[in-house]
This record gives sequence, structure tokens and C-alpha cells, in this order.
Amino acid sequence: MNQHPLPPAKILIIDDEPSNVRLLERVLELFGGVTWRCTTDPREAIPMFAEFQPDLVLTDLHMPHVDGYEVISEIRELLDGDIFLPIVVLTADVSPETRRKALRSGASDFITKPLDTTEVQLRIRNLLENRFLNLRLDETVRQRTSELEDALTQLRTAQEHVVKQERLRALGMMAGGIAHDFNNALTMILGYGELLLPWFQKNAADSKERGYVEHVVTAAQDATHVVSRLKEFYRPAEEGEVRVALDPNQLCEQAVAFTTPKWKARAQAAGVMISVTTDLASNCRVLGCGPELREVLTNLIFNACDAMPEGGSIVVRTRDVDGSVRIEVADTGVGMSPEVVALCLEPFYTTKGERGTGLGLAVAYGIIQRHGGNIQIESEPGVGTIFALVMPSTDVEVVVVQDEERGTDIPPLKILVVDDQEIICELLSEHLHMDGHETVLAFDGAVALAEFIAADFDVVITDQSMPGMSGEQLAKEVKSRRPNTPVILLTGFGEEMKAVGTLPEGIDMIVGKPVTGSDLRKAIHEVIQMSAVA
Repeated sequence: MNQHPLPPAKILIIDDEPSNVRLLERVLELFGGVTWRCTTDPREAIPMFAEFQPDLVLTDLHMPHVDGYEVISEIRELLDGDIFLPIVVLTADVSPETRRKALRSGASDFITKPLDTTEVQLRIRNLLENRFLNLRLDETVRQRTSELEDALTQLRTAQEHVVKQERLRALGMMAGGIAHDFNNALTMILGYGELLLPWFQKNAADSKERGYVEHVVTAAQDATHVVSRLKEFYRPAEEGEVRVALDPNQLCEQAVAFTTPKWKARAQAAGVMISVTTDLASNCRVLGCGPELREVLTNLIFNACDAMPEGGSIVVRTRDVDGSVRIEVADTGVGMSPEVVALCLEPFYTTKGERGTGLGLAVAYGIIQRHGGNIQIESEPGVGTIFALVMPSTDVEVVVVQDEERGTDIPPLKILVVDDQEIICELLSEHLHMDGHETVLAFDGAVALAEFIAADFDVVITDQSMPGMSGEQLAKEVKSRRPNTPVILLTGFGEEMKAVGTLPEGIDMIVGKPVTGSDLRKAIHEVIQMSAVA
């Protein structure tokens, strides 16, 4: 037979007639690479099948003890329903009823006795080729299915990431709008508080009144930080943002010290015992912002305390793992379900009811992401929770240069102040007057442009969001007439606009609200210096 050889195959022969078995063996010898097992006792067929795992079965029908129908049925029960295994019936009984019964039992084909060697070879070859073709198709299908499942998993992951980012973006836009309105209000509170404070410090006989004003200024400054936190969970890392090499062990020790009043004094006052221990084994450093990372650790320790209403223990650990620093805050609290773990980093999600805002972990997640790290969570209800901060280690030392407040060496200037809120214009004017500058106030862009055309100004300070003509539009008009006039844009969206990395056309500097006298002095000094260089 001039046909290509078959792949290696295994064949099981079941026939109570030794002569038939020998004949089949001689036929199989003509196939290269084929191995076989034989039995003349059908009771041995199933154990032999399970051990040998053949690619084709040749079986007689009428045999003592166990007939071929039963053997076929038992073999089919051992197989996965999707696997094609040919079973060929060898029989001299070719009646329609015999064929129907054999097919119902699971037979694939028939060879009539007495056996014709050529027919046996052709049928075996065809069935084995079909067997191997099906196996290849099954493997291809499994491979394609696996690839599709992987692609679907990646698609779902990407979709979840996009949905999360879009949700954060929407929340960020909302938070940014809220922050803008609050910053306008805080500008007036902080500004007028700063204007009043020197007078009270100098003239108030009652120190209590002076303390009131100091409290107002401090509260306004704290509120400024609170407003900025609204934007922390979506703010991207700013280009050129300064990071320094920090000791994670020291960060943990500081966070434990900062939180001592809550986990020690306050817990003991409530009759609850909470212990906090450290296991600090890191020898590396991380590149980051110390206040931000301390805030994250402080928040995690506070959360751990809240998760242990009956008391318990907290362990703060550091480890060096594969080029990263791992900082863990582990508690023995109530733990979280997998559903809560999946949601706990989402903004505004909280399990604390009215006691929680849902921003703590979201802010922490945003901070760690900006530091190039990740937060891993392990938790089991009734056992406890481990929050792990994983950040890349570094051997780079970064020196932070603190800007010195300047402005005393600036001569008196004539400054155009533009804001649609008259009270903010007046506040800015008071700050500028204290530094010896002359001001002209305008409460909308069109009036400001007319004032600018009518007189010479050394600096223009303008709000961004104004009806009719925005601050950016006013800046373009100013530059088109006198390109060397510095323009400072004052806006409640200062942080967002700075994060873009480029200044709008016509703008020399962006200053975010709320603005202080110190902020104004620094900004004016810098734009005057830039103008002198230009």
C-alpha cells in the first residue's frame, strides 16, 4: 500500500478467538509505529483499556462472560463526551438489528468476518486518520478558546480600568468645581484674616481677641488643605514634581508616633486595648514626598483602629522585595469580604456609615500611584487585614531647595487687578497696598481692557472665570498691545492648570486660590524678574 505512514498509534484488540487475534496482529505489523495490546478474555478489556489508553479498539461482539455490547458501553462511559475514539466491531452477524444495537452501544464501524486483510487495513487507517484529525482540531479549539478567554479577560480588565478612570475623572471634575467655589470663599477668609492679624497682634490688649483672629487664619489654612484633598484621588503626578529619598522605617516610626493619641489614649479611655508594634527590616529608600506618605500610613493605622472595636493588635512592617520596598500595616480586626476589598479603594465608598467620608483610602491610593507604587490588600472576615504599600526602591538622593520669600526689593508698581467678585479685588488691593503698590480695580474683562488701554501698568493680575471675557482672553489682548507686560492668572483651578505642564497663551504665571499676601509677593517678584531678563 503506497500510503503515507500513520502517526504512532495504540490499538486494543478484544476477541475470544486466538486465530482472529493473531490475524489482526499480522495486519497491524504492516503499519509502522503502531503498538497494540490483545486479550481473549473480555473481562480484562476495561482494566486494560484504562491502563493502555488506546487510539482505536477492535472488539468481537459475541463473547463469553461479557459480550461486545457491554464492553463498548463501558468504554464509552470512561470517555469524555467530546473525545472521538473509534470502536470497530468484528462480527459475522450482519443483521440490521445487530448493527442498530452495536451503534446504540457506541460502535463507530463494522468489519465482517471472515476478515479481509485489505479491508481491515483501509478501515483502520481511515479511522485512525479521523481520530488524529479530531485530536488536532480539539487541540486547536482548546488553544483558540484559551486565547479567546485570555483576550476576554484582558478586555474585561481594560474595560474595568477605563470605567474606573472615567468615574474618577467625572468625580475629579465635580471635586474640582467644588474646590473652585470653596477656594474663592477661602481667599476672602484667609486674606482678610491675614490683613487683620498684624493689627490685632500689635494693638489688641485682649490676647483672647488676637487668638480669635489667629484661629480664623489657621482654620482657613487647614480648610485649604482639606479642599486640596478633594482633588488628591484623581490628580496625576505633576511633571517636575520634587521627590526626595526617604527612609521607610523612619516614615513608619513617625506615623506610629502621630497616631498614638488615637490608638493608645483614646482607645484606653473607651476601655479598649490596642497595641501597635513595628517590625522594620528595610535597608532601602523610596523616592517620594514625606508628608504624603506619612498621611497614607496615618490613614491606614486609623482605619486599623476603627476595624478593631473590641481591641487588638497592629503591626507595621517594612521589607525589601525584588527591588521594591514593601510597607505593611496589619491588624487583627473584623476583616473584609472579597466584595468590600474590591471596592474599598473607590472614592466615596465606606463601611463606616456617617463616620466615614470614603475619601481616605481613595486619597491614599492616588498618592501611592503617583509614587509609582501599588496597594495590595489581604483580608479575611474575622481574622484581620493587611494593607501593603509596594513602591520602587531608590539609591538616588534628591535635594529640595526651599524658595525664599521675596518681594521686599521690588519698587512700587502700578498693578491692574481684575476679578468679577468685587470683594476679592478689594482684598488683593489691600495686600498690594501694604507692599507699597498702586492698584486699579476692574470687575470684568471688558472694563479691564479699557483701563489697560488708557494707562500704563507694570503688572496685570486677573481672575480666570469671568462673564464676557475670561482671564485668558484678557491676557491675549494685553499681550497683543504690550507684549512685555507680565500677566498673572489667579484661579481656583490653579492646581489643575499647573498639572497640564504648559501655560495658556498670554499668561506668565498661574497662582491658585486661595491666595495669600506671601503668594502675591512671590508671584510678582518672579514675573518682574522674568520680564527683566526678557
